[in-house]
Amino acid sequence: MIKKLFLVAGLCMASFTIVFSQIKPQTPKTTVAKDSTKQKNDSIQTKLLDDAKDQVMANNAVVSLDDNDFADNGNQNVSSLLTAGRDAFFSAASFNFNPTRFRIRGYDGELFATFMNGVPMDNLDNGFTPFGLWGGLNDVMRNRDLSIGLRPATFTIGDIGSSTMIDARASKQRKQTEIGYAYSNRATQHRMDITHSTGLSKKGWAFSFSGTRRYAAEGYTPGTYFDSWSWFVGIDKKLNDKQLLSLVVFGTPTESGRQGTAMQEIFDLLGTNYYNPNWGWQNGKKRNANVARTNQPVAILTHDYRINNATNLMTAASFSFGERSSSGLDWYNAFNPSPIYYRNLPSFQQDPRLAQMAANDWKNNPNASQIDWHRLYDFNRNNNETFNGVSGKRSRFILGEFVTNTTRFNINSVLNTRAGERTELTFGASYQFQKNKNFKRVNDLLGGDYFVDLAQFAERQFPNSPLANQPNVNTPNRIVRVGDDYNYNYDITISRAAAWGQAVVKFNNMDYFVALEISNTSFFRTGNYKNGLFLNNSFGESPKQNFSNYNLKTGFTFKLDGRNYLYANVGMLTKAPFFDNVYVSPRTRNTTQNNVTNEEIRTLEGGYVLNAPKLKIRATGYYTEFRNQMNVLSFFHDQYQNLVNYGLTNINKAHMGLEFGAEFKLTSALSINAAANIGKYIYTSRMRSSTTLDNTSEILREDSIYSKDYRVGGTPQVAYNIGLFYRSPKFWFVSVNFNYFDQNYLEINPIRRTQQAVSNVAYQSAEWNKILNQQRFAAQSTLDVFAGYSWKLPKRWEINNRNTFLVFNFSINNVLNNQNIIQGGFEQLRYDFRTNDADRFPARFSYAFGINYQASVNLRF
Repeated sequence: MIKKLFLVAGLCMASFTIVFSQIKPQTPKTTVAKDSTKQKNDSIQTKLLDDAKDQVMANNAVVSLDDNDFADNGNQNVSSLLTAGRDAFFSAASFNFNPTRFRIRGYDGELFATFMNGVPMDNLDNGFTPFGLWGGLNDVMRNRDLSIGLRPATFTIGDIGSSTMIDARASKQRKQTEIGYAYSNRATQHRMDITHSTGLSKKGWAFSFSGTRRYAAEGYTPGTYFDSWSWFVGIDKKLNDKQLLSLVVFGTPTESGRQGTAMQEIFDLLGTNYYNPNWGWQNGKKRNANVARTNQPVAILTHDYRINNATNLMTAASFSFGERSSSGLDWYNAFNPSPIYYRNLPSFQQDPRLAQMAANDWKNNPNASQIDWHRLYDFNRNNNETFNGVSGKRSRFILGEFVTNTTRFNINSVLNTRAGERTELTFGASYQFQKNKNFKRVNDLLGGDYFVDLAQFAERQFPNSPLANQPNVNTPNRIVRVGDDYNYNYDITISRAAAWGQAVVKFNNMDYFVALEISNTSFFRTGNYKNGLFLNNSFGESPKQNFSNYNLKTGFTFKLDGRNYLYANVGMLTKAPFFDNVYVSPRTRNTTQNNVTNEEIRTLEGGYVLNAPKLKIRATGYYTEFRNQMNVLSFFHDQYQNLVNYGLTNINKAHMGLEFGAEFKLTSALSINAAANIGKYIYTSRMRSSTTLDNTSEILREDSIYSKDYRVGGTPQVAYNIGLFYRSPKFWFVSVNFNYFDQNYLEINPIRRTQQAVSNVAYQSAEWNKILNQQRFAAQSTLDVFAGYSWKLPKRWEINNRNTFLVFNFSINNVLNNQNIIQGGFEQLRYDFRTNDADRFPARFSYAFGINYQASVNLRF
């Protein structure tokens, strides 16, 4: 690895040397700082459409892009290709393709970086951006700088998917007050918000405040609900002409009752694709067992220092804390209370009469198809026991919570400067720290007085051991009540330090850039319980895992003229594996997978861009290889009758395809947009697996997974969009979009792609193919309509003598009410090795909403 780092560093330094050898030092010219607001030629109608989409995607990153035209400058220096222009493909992928959970280029979320006010917002434990931490705060999060793919950015070296900087500083907010209300039939029914921003005063102060309430007693899917408050405070102080100090503090305490997945058999039995197994009736009300709660406020302090007209330094630090949790039923030596437990399904019954009786029960008895809360309460109330000197109603069923309490600190500094008229240099350094405290907590004893913290699977496997069933031998046979932790308790501590540099050189007809980042990631586990099965490998700090990484990007843009561009970019990088993919069973011990190594990524993209007054096109081809990925799967194994951990290594993938986006102005008021992704994402290696029981450190077996040439699942690999957008000169608009999705595959269960899984099945038989074949979903389509109108109120109705507007937005998604779009799904990890029956544990799915709508009205002054 050290040799690779030196080799990459050498290549990068050589590139810098070549660049600087061609540049003569020049005195920087005085220039006017660029206005951070949208360009003046943006239409009000375009903004209204962005607002409508923003409200629909309240908990997702929606990118607002600017409209830029470029003039043909003949033989003079040709304008560079800007990355912040309106991009038809990125807009479609971010919104129109969302019902199928489309992933750009098939990439996971960890490959899309998000910054806010100068600091990275990605989680260190899984790489994903926690958009929910600022969900509902769209009004103050709209200013964004976007770098698509491998293109250079001014604030980070970037990830290979995209990099986004959200500028939420108070002085960057539009000076206005906005009060709004929205109603929809989606996950959230009611939305009320108010935002007030003062703009920068003569004394150098700017303030911004925003608050949002989002609520649904029941969402689109039965048994779900949503309850969220969002708040934001921003304060800026212009210290002098060169320095700006900014502080933002925000939070989004949220509680939601979740939708669960189910088998197609159940959807067919009940005649709906929106069955939710997570709830049941209790005292005449629907109660959801799977409730997610989040409250993790964030504070960001940013110092912006314009050293001179050519150099700017931004330094920012952030701190966040709080917890996220999700609840679920837990039980000890009792029946499985889940209504979709496979033994409760009609298909499990061997006798046709019993199968028909079970089917009738499912259709007519709510206690069969939903959680029977009364049965659980009655069981606990009738279970009077004395245990360890404590007498009372001993709960066999409880509602537990999986809790992650996070403390996170980030500091990031970026210097942008110009070396002459042609060269832009960027240097950055960052340090990120995150500590997660993971534990299980008693949420509700369900009518009982106490619960005993015992490990039932360990007790079953080692019935004669006095310690085996103790999650924590330091407090054996512990009695727990509401609010107490139980089952497991451990911390993960992760840190990452990075430094990077970038040079962008602009010639008359070509731009060139090169960037290099060197980083180090380390993490370790701290066990707070001394597990009875792993007395010497569970309590206290584990050895540290350290990873050195690099990220090298380079590329060219050929400026054929002021409108036509050709470009090609290449990236080579390594990434440290994530904590959960290294530790085999962090709930119980410090054991890691064998041969832990960095992930390697090689990627290239190239394409054509046309920026003309009436026509904009971007066509990009891409190819990306992922090597040495890792994963750990935990599930109940029917052959071993126990929880097992399935460590996967040697996961290699290739993602290739074509992206296309176009916008054509048919008239000054009417335009047509089109977007397409034609991709192919496949596994290119045979994964290797290592199986261990949750209760022992012994490796039970090692397998080769026949995963090569299977498709990567979970996203359509082919997607198309075509839309019409009419902008009236009287400040209203209407937009219609048709979307088509295909080549969407169910992610494979690796356990079923082994020799053992088909060892007793005839080669190439129907059963053999059923076990090994990968399910492909049928092609689907949607139709979406958006409309909006901005009404400037008469002068006599103006507030504070300021221009006052009423803004109306209305959106209908999936107008044709297509209820057959599988939005998510997975093959169950459980597999019946005894009978090799692929239907014993069938795949589980969730479906996208049918026709859904949102209407909103906003008062702005």
